[in-house]
Amino acid sequence: MRFLVSVIDDKSNPGSTDRQPAISEFNERLIADGYWVFAGGLADTDAATVIDNRGDRPVLTDGPYLESKEYLAGVWVWEAPTLEVALKLATEASKACDRKIEVRPFQ
Repeated sequence: MRFLVSVIDDKSNPGSTDRQPAISEFNERLIADGYWVFAGGLADTDAATVIDNRGDRPVLTDGPYLESKEYLAGVWVWEAPTLEVALKLATEASKACDRKIEVRPFQ
């Protein structure tokens, strides 16, 4: 099963900024154990652009889709045999990156 694993940060209470060594170590283990598919950190929400082309013309809006204190800071895509395994990995990911983690299976 594949899972989208979202890293959620909080503007009012951000995770620590010195987590890169722990994240790199965690990522290396994901790769070694065969769970890694993809990962990437995201630019700040100020760099976002929303495109809505449902009408007659596309509308481009600077900034995030939603204004919120919490925001998507990065993602992983994992291949895991079960949801339980993905959730166990997510608890380790949350500790490694000092942020909330959301796990969602792909359909």
